[in-house]
Amino acid sequence: MRNVFSTIVLSFLLVPLVTSPLGAQDHWTRFRGKNGNGVVPDDPRLPVRWNAKENVQWKTKILGWGWGSPVVWGDRVFVTAVHSDLDYEKPKGGLYLGQGRPAPPDAVHHWMIYCLNLEDGTIIWKHEAHQGKPKVPRHPKSTYAAETPTIDGDRIYVLFGDLGLYCLDLDGQPLWKHSLIPRKTAAGYGAAASPVVHENQVIMVYDNEEESFIAAHDAVTGEIRWKIPRNEKSTWATPFVWKHTGGVEIVVCGRKENRGYSTSGELLWHFDGKMSVLTIPSPFIFKDLLYITSGYFQDNKRPVYAIRPGARGDISLKADETANEFISWSLQRMGPYNTSPIVYRGNYYTLLDRGMLTCHNALTGELVFNRTRFPQGASFTASPWAYNGKLFFLDENGTTHVMPAGNEFKIESTNALDELSIATPAISQGKLLLRTASSVYCISRGTKP
Repeated sequence: MRNVFSTIVLSFLLVPLVTSPLGAQDHWTRFRGKNGNGVVPDDPRLPVRWNAKENVQWKTKILGWGWGSPVVWGDRVFVTAVHSDLDYEKPKGGLYLGQGRPAPPDAVHHWMIYCLNLEDGTIIWKHEAHQGKPKVPRHPKSTYAAETPTIDGDRIYVLFGDLGLYCLDLDGQPLWKHSLIPRKTAAGYGAAASPVVHENQVIMVYDNEEESFIAAHDAVTGEIRWKIPRNEKSTWATPFVWKHTGGVEIVVCGRKENRGYSTSGELLWHFDGKMSVLTIPSPFIFKDLLYITSGYFQDNKRPVYAIRPGARGDISLKADETANEFISWSLQRMGPYNTSPIVYRGNYYTLLDRGMLTCHNALTGELVFNRTRFPQGASFTASPWAYNGKLFFLDENGTTHVMPAGNEFKIESTNALDELSIATPAISQGKLLLRTASSVYCISRGTKP
């Protein structure tokens, strides 16, 4: 540990700290933003229309593949990617049935972290976290950099799910790392759950076919503060730190059970959610309700649950129930496969991978409109986002479908980038950061290429 602590001390003394006077809403600190819901306050600088040239402030090519979202602190943007010494199979869109790739590629790969300038896209620094041959296969659509980093203003925490957790300061100096034993995942799909940080704890979940767990690492030293086994198989949902009047909880979805943990790892509540065989969407909140869902498209189990705060013990629904003291409402066949839902202006929107949208009242679960198909056979993996009275849905071909918020399905415009797009965007300081297969775009209203 001496080298780790020496690095920390030297970095503190010799490297200027990155500081920012911006408000918390201006930083984009994790998957789907600070609140994990993809919604930001209205801002006239944020774009409604764009293409590969219109309203593009900058475009920066990134070497390698990665579907983790960008994160932003102050004037810096952070993204991850993995590239190979040999040309190997590129990620592909679409739906895949059955197995991932039968074996990892036999080529040296480089796991990279990039820092870009938010104003002009210049690469400020890059850091190779690891190089070597992958130990596990991956899903044909995915990459070895599927997780979104998390950031707290002092450090960035990067989880490469089958390798380890890496911590750097914002100037790219490595502070600590914690290696992981790579485990088998369902169908060889690989890992994808992103880490979150809360009060000097970095929380990660590694659900797999062999030895699943949730763990909290000290943000400064990397030491494990606690680690709890999970009676689960592979899942891919990012945990959520739920702050409410009764305290703070870490909410984690599971195929067997959904659970709420204390910040010290104690199990607070749980319930059998009869979740989908592939549990991917991440929990989030609106007002006093927390939403949990899953919906593999070939599974009859595609539930949605709205959870009230304060639960303790087993809160499972009985056979004939759709609600109880702590489950405000539920639906049994309305969950999405990959995308996480969004609540905006009182409506709960579910974006289905196969190009359909449903809408319910967020507080009651009452149906507003049923499955309505997007035009042109669009398919989706990125989660939706919202601002300025609009909802945005990015399809895998790089086209964003724009819809006014409300009780009707109406696509008013589309914005095409014409490149494979799987990553969920980031939004900060009046800028929309879209990641395609090759590049990061910064899009802002009224700017020029």
